[in-house]
Amino acid sequence: MEGARPAQPEDLPELARLAAEAVAELVQERGGALWARTIGRRPPFAEGLAHALDDPDVLVLCGTLGATSGGTVVGYAVARLEPIADGAHLVVIDDLFTEPGARQVGVGEAMLEAVLAWGAERHAVGVDAIVLPGARDTKNFFEAFGLKARAIVVHRELP
Repeated sequence: MEGARPAQPEDLPELARLAAEAVAELVQERGGALWARTIGRRPPFAEGLAHALDDPDVLVLCGTLGATSGGTVVGYAVARLEPIADGAHLVVIDDLFTEPGARQVGVGEAMLEAVLAWGAERHAVGVDAIVLPGARDTKNFFEAFGLKARAIVVHRELP
């Protein structure tokens, strides 16, 4: 059984491992190297995730499989409230990752549903997430939940 639960301090070693795996996977994608240098999660992963756990405006989730005592952690998500104009907030998904062997079974869906519910409870006006160019499966995943492109960032490397 797949699910999502709030992360706890004892989850930090596993979350840090998953964050390293996510960055290693994404850095290989088109746009991934610059993403990793600009807005991607940076090491030390456990330290950054520990700060996120302590922030009341950040949600850190464990994506799980199995029914045993919270399940086996096979994914994670980090979302934060970002203040925008007029005192409103936007939910920004900084991380949403499921191990390759646990994809297509509902773990990512459970985490995204939990993020959406968290944002709705906080009266956020919307949800943003970054998808790298060419990551069609990721784009389709988010679109299935009603997230649509609202901006395209173009880039050119300089000599």
